[in-house]
Amino acid sequence: MSNSTVDKIKGTANEVAGKARQSAGKALDDPEMQADGLAQEGKGKLQNAEGDAKDAAKDVIDKA
Repeated sequence: MSNSTVDKIKGTANEVAGKARQSAGKALDDPEMQADGLAQEGKGKLQNAEGDAKDAAKDVIDKA
């Protein structure tokens, strides 16, 4: 499994967990939990972007 795939899997997991944490925080009226969930979701988006960038770089190298 390539590093980009691992980044994307971790990213998706963090996005899903972050959204769940935000929902739980909203349901429990816990702003700190909501903020933690938002941060985790953001981390996941960055991990997905990193995986995409690695794929793009690999494509450029492969075409060279």
